[in-house]
Amino acid sequence: RVGYFLTRNGDTVMSDGSLHSSTGGQQHHHYDTHTNTYYLRTFGHNTIDAVPNIDFYRQTAAPLGEKLIRPTLSELHDELDKEPFEDGFANGEELTPAEEAAAKEASESKGVVKFGWIKGVLVRCMLNIWGVMLFIRMTWIVGQAGIAYSCIIVIMATVVTTITGCSTSAIATNGFVRGGGAYYLISRSLGPEFGGSIGLIFAFANAVAVAMYVVGFAETVVELLINFDALMLDQINDVRIIGTITVILLLGISVAGMEWEAKAQIFLLFILVTAIFNYFIGTFIPVESKEKFGFFSYDASILADNFGPDFRGQTFFSVFSIFFPAATGILAGANISGDLADPQMAIPKGTLLAILITGLVYMGVAISAGACIVRDATGMESNVTLSGLNCTDAACKFGYDFTSYCGCVTEGLVLQVMSVVSGFGPLITAGIFSATLSSALASLVSAPKVFQALCKDNIYPGIAVFGKGYGKNNEPLRGYLLTFGIALAFIVIAELNVIAPIISNFFLASYALINFSVFHASLANSPGWRPSFKYYNMWVSLAGAILCCVVMFIINWWAALLTNVIVLSLYIYVSYKKPGENVVWDALTVSVSSRPQCLVMTGAPNSRPALLHLVHAFTKNVGLMLCGHVRVSSRRPNFKELNSDMLRYQRWLLNNSSKAFYTPVVAEDLRQGTQYLLQAAGLGRLRPNTLVLGFKNDWRIGDIKEVETYINLIDAFDFQYGVVILRLREGLDISHIQGQGTVLYSFQDKAQSDECFVVLLIYREGITDEDGKAYTRPLLKKEKRSPTVPLNVADQRLLDASQQFQQKQGKGTIDVWWLFDDGGLTLLIPYLIANKKKWKDCKIRVFIGGKINRIDHDRRAMATLLSKFRIDFSDITVLGDINTKPKSEGLTEFAQMIEQYKLREDDMEQEAAEKLKSEEPWRITDNELELYKAKSNRQIRLNELLKEHSSTANLIVMSMPLARKGAVSSALYMAWLDTLSKDLPPILLVRGNHQSVLTFYS
Repeated sequence: RVGYFLTRNGDTVMSDGSLHSSTGGQQHHHYDTHTNTYYLRTFGHNTIDAVPNIDFYRQTAAPLGEKLIRPTLSELHDELDKEPFEDGFANGEELTPAEEAAAKEASESKGVVKFGWIKGVLVRCMLNIWGVMLFIRMTWIVGQAGIAYSCIIVIMATVVTTITGCSTSAIATNGFVRGGGAYYLISRSLGPEFGGSIGLIFAFANAVAVAMYVVGFAETVVELLINFDALMLDQINDVRIIGTITVILLLGISVAGMEWEAKAQIFLLFILVTAIFNYFIGTFIPVESKEKFGFFSYDASILADNFGPDFRGQTFFSVFSIFFPAATGILAGANISGDLADPQMAIPKGTLLAILITGLVYMGVAISAGACIVRDATGMESNVTLSGLNCTDAACKFGYDFTSYCGCVTEGLVLQVMSVVSGFGPLITAGIFSATLSSALASLVSAPKVFQALCKDNIYPGIAVFGKGYGKNNEPLRGYLLTFGIALAFIVIAELNVIAPIISNFFLASYALINFSVFHASLANSPGWRPSFKYYNMWVSLAGAILCCVVMFIINWWAALLTNVIVLSLYIYVSYKKPGENVVWDALTVSVSSRPQCLVMTGAPNSRPALLHLVHAFTKNVGLMLCGHVRVSSRRPNFKELNSDMLRYQRWLLNNSSKAFYTPVVAEDLRQGTQYLLQAAGLGRLRPNTLVLGFKNDWRIGDIKEVETYINLIDAFDFQYGVVILRLREGLDISHIQGQGTVLYSFQDKAQSDECFVVLLIYREGITDEDGKAYTRPLLKKEKRSPTVPLNVADQRLLDASQQFQQKQGKGTIDVWWLFDDGGLTLLIPYLIANKKKWKDCKIRVFIGGKINRIDHDRRAMATLLSKFRIDFSDITVLGDINTKPKSEGLTEFAQMIEQYKLREDDMEQEAAEKLKSEEPWRITDNELELYKAKSNRQIRLNELLKEHSSTANLIVMSMPLARKGAVSSALYMAWLDTLSKDLPPILLVRGNHQSVLTFYS
């Protein structure tokens, strides 16, 4: 929701979403994304004020501090079932949730060029990974390291990139991915400090990489000019001239638009693939004229001779460091994430497939080259009669002795011979051109895209000017010019031997942080961490991060140190300056604020174990749980007794493996005590945001004033709390069974039904208890006692029900009845429960309201929405008959339930009726019954549907109906809750505080 102060035509929009008009009445605003119109509905006056374009409000309003960082659940879809006088607009009047999100997305992307996974990711990654290394250095690596070590080098590099690819895929599928590539992924996972640090050096590395690839292309052209004796000036200046012309042409292609750049990449890939096939075909065609260069086609003796290493001034790790930069192109697709039609599908599919294909090709080149080319050759005719010569080289078999012939080794594996081996040599040269130009073009596009995202987040001062976008694709033209300037500066230097390892280290630093992001998010176990890509592991990601750091030091230790110093310096700067008001949120802050932090009104913790166990199921390891206990007393509290109970109940929680804190207060009534807890419980950001209550089963037989107090607890919404109510048909409170305050925990052993056991807690040494005895640690002792009086049937059922959430649930269902948009809490809680070990065999079924004539359409739309939220479900049921009139039996039962609470104002004078209502505000008036007749019928009908569809569910999680505060009497509202939830399996009535805990983002 947007927090703005705005005055328009005398009306003031308040930050809480309501508008008080000078003409009277109350207005509530609603933004229709389909029509791009901002509506203000007035209750009581039936007037509608439509303001086209919400941007008018956003541009003329002053922020209240609640930043519009990301669309909320409320903004992204219509609410599924709402009625007037309750929450705003009724369900079914407009588009379904997925339709509205799709309509918004379609309207925003109209005319924008978006790429699929092949053109957008696969092609780019393959071109970058193959690069110039494939043709110029691969055979040299085989000559130095041999076939076996070359394969190990390729496998090591592939392992690093595969782990990073899986981590990238996990982050990319954890919600919407915007533009910014590696920067976006890291900043949204580890926060702006790490994201800003790595984003800047990653953009710079890509800019310098343009120069590297262009210089590689220019050097190849200069070699051709030398062969034809056609140098313009000298070798170094010709590289500068050709490099400058090349980068200007590449800039022109990039500025022309992403579509032109993509077409150029496809053309270059075609040439590159043709050159690769040309090489492999050539290995099967023995040509006598090529033998002097060391090529003899496939032979077992050559394979055996080249299988082991023959390092000449190199080591295994030095050769590995030379090869590894070839593997640093795996983020080429992710870097243009903002230009992908479906980044969540395209990035995993394209990146991992590119790693597989390029890895196999590198392995194929290593094995084939080692099996058909000898290490040393002279390039001269040296057919020698072998009789009498001590010749042991593999070439001797073919009549050549290259090792002893004048020592002039100028050809063979140790030098570049792929063009010699290939079927048509010039195609290899074309492949080199294609590899260098495609990599340069990809880097020239990647750097501005990453830099643009960095500029938008306003992390570093003075760079925002380069983030401005132009045209329908929001192209960062200024970013292109900045990248061009950096590349040109390094092209003019024309000596990149020193800067090359630094760039590789910059890429590796990015990979390390991406892997660490996944480990961090998995370890934190945040509810927001729900990647749809499942083929990752937090420990493998951690190993990948460590591997990347190790490789950094293997490639160049001083460059690795320099990279770490730069990253640390930028991190410290961002941490010190703090992000600006447009920056991304801190990952830890969001993970804490979006997860359920529960204040559970258990009373004594052992008195309502079912409530404790169920809440523990969705807070364990991911949220805070406080056990609230209001001790009602008008006298001065006995602090000694309070402290004693605090120690005793906290011990009970610890010994029952309940990760919770016991929090008692003393107050005059339950509502006052609960308000104390709502305001004061927790510390800092570790504060509750969800109030959990047990259903008051005895509300019809107890004091009605207690019902009034109970209903008033739900004003937790005033404190920005969500509310959850658990109802078991057997009840929750077992304190009368186990002797609350005397026996901390008891149960009946089903294996020995005639015996009862009581768990006693014995403490020794350390702090002193209330009797002056010291203790440090609890010891559990099982004491056998004589059989006690058997429990009656009702109490036995209550005791069994109180333990049901401690048992493994087996193959069952968690039924989610999502009838209102509450910010996503109704969906988040069952998702968290289903991920626990005891509930892992339970499937989530979703029930929504809909129209009878479009059930299939609504089911598909809801499935689309849930998939975007990364919520696994087994089935979706659209209830087309939700508005059908309930059965007469249900209506009769409801009428009997509320009969004793009616005011019956028609049977008395108006003055007497008003006096009675003021004295007993819980009473239900005839006008109230008529006004909310449809609402009452809805609860009766929903109970019928619940019994029909969810009578066998392990747990039902349902949107809790709400009434406007002060408009519905407590007796009527309690009757709604009772009618809705009676005679059902365990049911959770849930209502969030409308702050999004589920979004399309990570």
